[in-house]
Amino acid sequence: MNAQDQAALVTGGASGLGEATARELARLGACVAVLDMQRERAERVAADINAQHGAGRAIACECDITRTESLQSAIEQAAAAHGPARILMNVAGIGTAKRIVQRDGSPAPLEDFTRVVTVNLVGSYNAARLFAAACARLDPLADGERGVMVFTASVAAFDGQVGQQAYSASKAGLVGMTLPMARDLAQHGIRVCTIAPGLFATPLMQELPEAVQQSLAASIPFPPRLGKPEEFAQLAAHIVGNAHLNGEVIRLDGALRMAPR
Repeated sequence: MNAQDQAALVTGGASGLGEATARELARLGACVAVLDMQRERAERVAADINAQHGAGRAIACECDITRTESLQSAIEQAAAAHGPARILMNVAGIGTAKRIVQRDGSPAPLEDFTRVVTVNLVGSYNAARLFAAACARLDPLADGERGVMVFTASVAAFDGQVGQQAYSASKAGLVGMTLPMARDLAQHGIRVCTIAPGLFATPLMQELPEAVQQSLAASIPFPPRLGKPEEFAQLAAHIVGNAHLNGEVIRLDGALRMAPR
């Protein structure tokens, strides 16, 4: 699918990988809705995109992907501005690390596990189902394609470290959902792929001490540096443009395999 003039939804679009993806899609000519719980940051990103690529190219929508009413409202707001979306970039997510048996011998709080799985897995599925139902009603484009969606997993889906049970489980759920969802939506001409990024220079990563960042970067075989959000965005945009990419999970990690801790 050519992204030019297509409407795109980017969850978690106010920062990090989501922001980079929103900017890359806009650069390619898409009309982008920046969906995020952080309204002010989303508005800044949208305003910057409009300043660079023309008024009306981007819109900010405050949105909680775990709440159907909030998400549906954001999708409708975006459609009113740009028309029905044919592109969904599911980037919103949270992380945590907590051992299942705590230092004091108590079990890890169930609420922590539930919160991460709810946001990363259930929230992503929520966005996917609402997007797919609307996209399936659109007229087909070339090759019968109606739309494309990309999930954001993590290398932790395969190489989860100590304390990452909740995060790894949520990301592994996205990996496991990719192929059956692609098969499910094939009849509607909607493609589904997932990117599993490694260590990237996101705002969360950059909050760590410089020495820690350098140590993490040194663990990556090549190139021995943190990934750039723009590199994630380039791969996401390539998936949109390459109509034969479907049902695939792509690691983007510089050949990194995470150690146990």
